[in-house]
Parts: sequence; structure tokens; C-alpha cells
Amino acid sequence: MRPKILIRNVQTVQHDRVTRCDLYLADGIVQKIAACVDEPADLRIDGTNLIAMPGLFDMHVHLRDPGQTQKEDILTGAAAALAGGITGVACMPNTTPAIDCTEAVRYIRKKAAATGVTVLPVGCITKEMKGESLCDYAALKEAGICAISDDGRPVECAETMRQALLKAYALNLPVISHCEDLSIINGGIVNYGLASEMLHVKGMDRASEDSITAREIVLAASTHTRIHIAHVSTKGSVEMIRQAKAHGVHVTCETCPHYFLMTESYVLTRDADYRMNPPLRTEEDRAAVLEGVLDGTIDCIVTDHAPHTPEEKRDFEHAPNGVIGMETSFAASLKLVHAGKLTLPQLVRRMAENPRRILNQLSEQIEVGAAANLVLADLNYCWTVDPEKMHSKARNAIWKGQQLKGKPVLTITDGIIRYQDTAYFKK
Repeated sequence: MRPKILIRNVQTVQHDRVTRCDLYLADGIVQKIAACVDEPADLRIDGTNLIAMPGLFDMHVHLRDPGQTQKEDILTGAAAALAGGITGVACMPNTTPAIDCTEAVRYIRKKAAATGVTVLPVGCITKEMKGESLCDYAALKEAGICAISDDGRPVECAETMRQALLKAYALNLPVISHCEDLSIINGGIVNYGLASEMLHVKGMDRASEDSITAREIVLAASTHTRIHIAHVSTKGSVEMIRQAKAHGVHVTCETCPHYFLMTESYVLTRDADYRMNPPLRTEEDRAAVLEGVLDGTIDCIVTDHAPHTPEEKRDFEHAPNGVIGMETSFAASLKLVHAGKLTLPQLVRRMAENPRRILNQLSEQIEVGAAANLVLADLNYCWTVDPEKMHSKARNAIWKGQQLKGKPVLTITDGIIRYQDTAYFKK
């Protein structure tokens, strides 16, 4: 039974505007938006200090399900998403087994059906992610994938990637590239330069990312197809993508909050929770990624949510790469709004509208007749990130111990409250 919900006097993000109004939700639909709504309701919410936004969409997460559920599973991953105001995710295919067959796609979609989160599997580019033979994209699309990628590793052969771009384009399937030259990485675990030198470990040279970004742009341009570049972290990649867009290449890209808000200085603590791939880089790179977010070169803000067990993360030099971020990505990214660098509608475009557009999904807006999929957030609520209180199975939270300003406090999908910050509403 879907409740009738009346949200009074709430600021509402609608496209490029923020207006104060009442919202009335019933039967899973936004029924009324007006200055004053008087309707019978099962729940009345004072929205005076809240913002209503369309549900966010994270187009780059790792749910580890099937096969690695000691790290995360679809249910706990969905719970983490809802706590972060995220109502839709695209989950990467480096599971065990990999998402290279229709059975794996159907398993994920079936398990996610009751979570309240739209979970869209990303299929593999190559079978078993070995970089050799291409998957059956038509069958995978019919089963329900939203894109293809071998994320977690690159497609090393340029001709294999070229063929994948052509076959995927014919099916209107986006291709997401993990830009990394493994021969350049050669076992590196942090950014090459100050961090690797001070820690006396192998470094990950930015040339690894830049060289494959350049390759993908050339392949997309030459085939007249499109490419999406995952987790951009370098000054060079940002500039190449900016120039490619200016010349009409169909390239889109994403980054994560830690790449425009943090630098390699964090790994100097030898805490593996700050190790990810690509790694935190220099201040010059951070500033360039931020500029790309602000000027629209970078289309999307995602998390690359990558859960690992505390035991795995205990050894700095041998720990797997990856951090979790779905419960903190909106709050961290709000730093740009509080600093006056982005408006709230601009942030919502990067975290909700653009990811859905790139993945050929319907836009979600707060408007009469639309599905009641929305998030209420308090932009001024200060809170401290405590990994032990998170909904994810993992604890490798990039913002652990830090105070953030702003937080989703209520998430609704299909007119049903899926997440509520009970501590917030008790205060």
C-alpha cells in the first residue's frame, strides 16, 4: 500500500529552477505541485528546511554480486544507495562469474527487483573479461544490460575495442572504458611521483590513463561511434576530452568526488582505504578535474563504489584497490554548491540527469504525473561520516571521520519511503 504523502513548503529542484511549494504524492505518482495543497495524507512532512530533488543515479558501482558477497551484495548495495539519495545504479561486470551471459543479467535484475533501486547491469565487452572474443551484445541487451564495459581492467587490444564500439553502436549500447595501460602501471599502487617516492612503492603513472583515453577518442572518432570514459583523474585526460568534444567526437566521461576534492597526500598515512584505481593524484590534476566538472567537460559525478572487507584492506601494500562512496557522494559534492561553484540544479544534472541520458534511460523529474521517485535533503545538516553506521557491508569509506555539510534524509521510490534518517527526524 503506497501512502499519501504531503510535503509542505519544500524547495523543489525542477530542471534549472528551485521553487518553494507543496508536493502531494499518492498512488506512487506526483499528484499535485502548488503553493498550497490541502489533501488528506497518511504522512505530512514539514519541508521548510529541506530540498526535494529527483532521485540520483550512480552509473558506476561495484555490487560484488554474484560471487563476492562477503564484500557487498545487491541488497546491501541498494540500501547504501538509498541512504545516499541514489535511486538508480549501473553495476559493473567484474563479478564472479563476470556479467557476460544472460543468466547473470537476469539474476541481478531479479534480486534487485524488490529493493526500490533501479539496478541496471553493465555487460562485459569480452567474454570473462579476458580481452579476447566479444560477448553477444544483442542477447545481453535483450536480457537487460544498459551498457558494456570490462571495467576493472582495460581492453588491451585496440582492434578488439574498435570492433566492440562498432557492434555496440549498432545496438545503441554505450561503451564504458576503463582507461589503463597495464604495461605502464606495472604493479603500481599509488600515484607515480611524490606519493610513490615517499612511500617507497611502485607508482601508477598518469600516462597509463592518458594514453588509453587518447586511444579511445581516436577509435570513437574514426568509427563515428561514441565512448564513455570512466573515472577521469588526470589533467591530460580532461584536456583531451575537452578538445575532442569541441571537435565533435561523441565522448562523455565521469569522475568521482575524491578526484576533485582530494590529492595523493591522503595515502601518505599508509591507510589502504585511500587506495583506489586510478589513484588520488596531484594538486594540479585535482584542480584540472574540478575545472572539468565546473565547465561541463566532465558529464557525470559517480562513486566507483568498490567494497572490500576490512581484512583485505588491512595491509597497505597488498590491499585491493577501491573505496565505497554511495552514502557520501552527494554530501561531498555539495562542497561545490556551498562554495558557490555550482548551483544545486547543476549538481543534480551531473548526478541524476546526465547519467540517465548517457545510458539511454528516461529522465526523472519532479512534475505532476511523474513517478514519485525523489529525495529530500537538508543542505545545512552537519554530520560526521562513521563507517560503522553505514548500510554497506564494507567499511573502506573515503570520507571516514570527516564532517560533511548536507545529507539526504528521506528517499522515496514509486511513492514508497525506502530510506529515512531516523536520527535526523527525531532531532
